[in-house]
Amino acid sequence: MILVFGGTTEGRKAAEVLEEAGSAYFYSTKTGEQDITLHHGQRINGALDAEAMRCFCTEHKIRLIVDAAHPFAQQLHQTIIQVSETLNIPIIRYERIYPPRDADITWIDDYSQVPTDLHTLLATTGVQSISKLKFLEEKGIKVIYRILNRESSIQMARKQGATADQLCFYEDARDIPVKADAILLKESGLTGGFPEKVKAAKEKGMRIIALKRPEGFTAKGSRLRVNGPHGLRRAVERLLPEFFPLHSGLTTGTCATAAAVAATLQFIRNSEADSSLFSLHSSLPQEVPVLLPNGETIHVAVGYGKDYAYCIKEAGDDPDVTDGIEVRASLIPSPSLGGGGSNGGKRSIIIEGGEGVGRFTLPGFDYPPGEPAINKGPREMIRNNIMAIMAQAHRSFGEGLEVRLSVPNGEEIAKRTFNPRLGIEGGISIIGVSGIVMPYSEEAFIESIRKCCTVAFASGTDRIVINSGAKSEIVLREYYPTLPAQAFVQYGNYIGETLRIISQLPTLNPQLSTPNVTLGVMLGKAVKLAAGQLDTHSRKTTMDLDFIRDMLQEAGITLDVSHLTLAKELWEMIPREQTEDFCHVVISHCMKHCLPLLTKGQLTILLIDDGGTIHSL
Repeated sequence: MILVFGGTTEGRKAAEVLEEAGSAYFYSTKTGEQDITLHHGQRINGALDAEAMRCFCTEHKIRLIVDAAHPFAQQLHQTIIQVSETLNIPIIRYERIYPPRDADITWIDDYSQVPTDLHTLLATTGVQSISKLKFLEEKGIKVIYRILNRESSIQMARKQGATADQLCFYEDARDIPVKADAILLKESGLTGGFPEKVKAAKEKGMRIIALKRPEGFTAKGSRLRVNGPHGLRRAVERLLPEFFPLHSGLTTGTCATAAAVAATLQFIRNSEADSSLFSLHSSLPQEVPVLLPNGETIHVAVGYGKDYAYCIKEAGDDPDVTDGIEVRASLIPSPSLGGGGSNGGKRSIIIEGGEGVGRFTLPGFDYPPGEPAINKGPREMIRNNIMAIMAQAHRSFGEGLEVRLSVPNGEEIAKRTFNPRLGIEGGISIIGVSGIVMPYSEEAFIESIRKCCTVAFASGTDRIVINSGAKSEIVLREYYPTLPAQAFVQYGNYIGETLRIISQLPTLNPQLSTPNVTLGVMLGKAVKLAAGQLDTHSRKTTMDLDFIRDMLQEAGITLDVSHLTLAKELWEMIPREQTEDFCHVVISHCMKHCLPLLTKGQLTILLIDDGGTIHSL
């Protein structure tokens, strides 16, 4: 059982992550006023002191605490740490993402440091800070307090001596309707709207004073820090493995980035004994931070070889043939890498593919044929992460830093992937949009469908043939013998998603304004599709016997299907002279559900029986 302390945007995100598990948990807020929908979580409301929290955790057998409370809820954070140490319960602190501190802002550690050379101050630090700012009023400074427009907050403000003319209410932090010399903000991070508040204050010409976020939580042992949903899920999987029935993994892009970060640290460590990142006797880290495209940072295990660093691909419970592969990165720096100066530009970092990394041979990808098969997303991840490390070490790298990625045995592994079909030769591809692979392979598989469709368009074919798998594709290749291999795209179970992708993709062949699409389908999936089930996986949809009876009746066929277990049994049960009538009914119903998804193009549906015979309208 997990106990989440929320009431914040981070709390809401934490609940969304935990809901994916389908397992029970508790979600605690102080006031109970947060609007949040929970399906598997149980809400508890009201503040908990140390004794109440200890009793609750003991009674409900809490095994993990997720602290996603407001960063300035210091008393609560300390109580959580105290209870966790008493009961030996691990903590995951879900923190916000904070932008770098602006030098133009006056930063303070506590309210007593607010400057007193002001005439008017707008305080946006919450109703509980009013009593802490009363000393400013005693010095003749007019203080206006922005609080929530609810009765409980107004009453609390009045109890602390705030008058009606000192209170203001406005919803949009980007629009400041109050005139004041200065504004007092809390360092509330990105989700707290801190950058927007600073921008609005600067536009008003106001002096900005910011209260620094409290520090004090040290990640050690069973205390972990995360600042995003992917990191939270991975931390839960690590500390309470049984909570999620299936575990997430890392994309090859994330592994390549981790290896590149480690290789950068290795180079700095080996070349600069006086580096600000390392001392002479320090060792290289076994985990490195990786900034993901969504802005959060996760920590990834790495290792080191001679003149390279590596990361072992971790696919989680995703059935991926690349699970366990070693992704290597080595740096080939320019002479200026070890010098001082400012950080180099993104263009200075060249991403190259070495042994086991494939190359594009067909158009339709982020880069032209001949380029290493490393997508735009991973390249940007690698550049951004190396830039951050270099900036931290106060190093520049001139115009010639090359990051070379390699995968031992990658060429052999690639033969068991989609790469040959996509025209990627010589090794695996370095891909990944989010940086994280979710179990079931749905995201990864749909992304593969998208790539296959893009390549099909780029091949110049006048028809794209989508099919469920190898068996149906063999039949369809014989039906369309002149089409190139790239014209055939496997949809697996994602018929609806594949049709949407085809409609959304730009046409790369100028002469192909409305693509011809053929949907090849076998009866098991066809009867589900005819009933409107656009995702035909057996764990999501089942055969609807009543609907099959309706289709048989529509075809003028009288048949008892009460004992039907597999749709393909119908091929033996339906009289041969009525087979085409039934096929027409099935295809017509399939067409009714598929046509609205293919907004651009002409659709043909071919129904394939077990003997390889094709039926059409």
